[in-house]
Amino acid sequence: MSYTMNFEFVLPTKIKFGEGVSREIAAEIKGLGKERPLILTDKGLLKAGVVDKIAAALAAGGLQYTIFDEIEPNPRDLTVQKAYEAATICRADILVAIGGGSSMDTAKGVGVLMSHGGIINDYEGLDKVTKPICDLIAIPTTVGTGSEVTFWSVITDTKRHFKMSVGSPLVAPKLALVDPDLVASLPPSIIASTGMDALTHAIEGYTCTLAEPITDACGIYAIKMIADNLRNAVYTDDSQAKANMLLGSLIAGICFGNSDIAGVHCMAEALGGLYDTPHGIANAILLPYVMEYNYVASLDKFAEIAKAMGEPIDGLSKRDAAYRAVTAVHKLNQDLDMPTLKDIGAKEEDLQELAQRSSVNVSVDSNPRKAGKSDFLALFQKAYH
Repeated sequence: MSYTMNFEFVLPTKIKFGEGVSREIAAEIKGLGKERPLILTDKGLLKAGVVDKIAAALAAGGLQYTIFDEIEPNPRDLTVQKAYEAATICRADILVAIGGGSSMDTAKGVGVLMSHGGIINDYEGLDKVTKPICDLIAIPTTVGTGSEVTFWSVITDTKRHFKMSVGSPLVAPKLALVDPDLVASLPPSIIASTGMDALTHAIEGYTCTLAEPITDACGIYAIKMIADNLRNAVYTDDSQAKANMLLGSLIAGICFGNSDIAGVHCMAEALGGLYDTPHGIANAILLPYVMEYNYVASLDKFAEIAKAMGEPIDGLSKRDAAYRAVTAVHKLNQDLDMPTLKDIGAKEEDLQELAQRSSVNVSVDSNPRKAGKSDFLALFQKAYH
C-alpha cells in the first residue's frame, strides 16, 4: 500500500507503562513543579480501594491532595462545573484523573475551565480551546477508554441530552501512567464492555477517512492484540491477557486520537445521550452492524481486520475476505454475551431521534462510507430487530 497524502501526527502526552508506575505519581508531580493535586474519580473506585493506592503514594511523597469522587458514567456538564468549583476551592495546581473515560473526560473539562473560564458547553467542537489546560495526569483503570492519550473530552449536555465533544491537542493529558496492576482485579463484565470499546476505537481509527500511515500501524496492531487477548482476559485469571488489553487500549487510543472515530461512535453517543447507556456496551451493540454497512467501502482494510482477528481468508474473494471482519465481531459479541438494543431498553419509537442525533455528530464525515439520517435509521432498525 502506498501513501501519497500529507499528514501530521501529534502525541503531546508522555506515556509510562508498566507494573507499579502509578506509584511514581508523587515524583512526577514534583517534577512538574506542582504541589496541590486534585484527584477526580468515582465512588466505585474509591470503595474498591483503587484510589487509596494512588493517595498513599501521594502522601508518602509529602503531597497534600483533595479527592472529588462524584463522577458518573457518561459525565455531565453539571459535574464538570461542580468539579471545577472543587478545584477552585482547594486551589489545585494539577489534576489527577483515576478511572475510565468518564474521569478523564471530566478532568479535561475541568482543565479547560481552569485555563479559560466559562462553562464547558462554550467549548463544544474542534479547536475552541485556545490555551493549554492545567497539567493533567491520567491513570486508566479500565481496558477500553484510550482517553489517557486523546485530544477529546465527551460530556453530556444535560439540557439537550446530547453527548457533545470538546476537541483540541491542548486538552490532552500531560502524562499517562498506565499500570497493569490497576486492572488485575477488574470484573469480567467491565473487561468485556471496555474491551469492546477499545476494539471499536481501533477499527474506526484504522478505517475512517482521516486515517494515515502511523494510525494504520497502531490500529491494526491494536486490533490483533485485543482480539488475541479479550476472551482470556474476561474468562480466565490471565494477568498477562489483562495487561495486554490495557496496552491494546492505549495503542487504540493513539490511533483514533490522531485519526478519528466514525459511524459506530456517532450512533453510540446518541444512545448514551438519550439513555445513559454505558459507552462500551453501546459500541459493542452497534459495531458489527456499522461494519457491515462500511466494509464495501474499504475492502482491503476490512480483509486485514479479519486476518488480525484470526479469521481464515486464504482463497476467498476480496469482498468475502473483508466480510469475515463483520463475522468475527459478531462472534466476539456472542462469546462475551453482549446485550442487544432491546436488552438495554431502547424503544422503537426513539429510533428516528437516535438517527437524527447520529447524523449531526462531529465525526459523521469520517465514516468510510457516506452516511446520513436515513442510513443511521436503517442501521438502528437492523440492530433493533
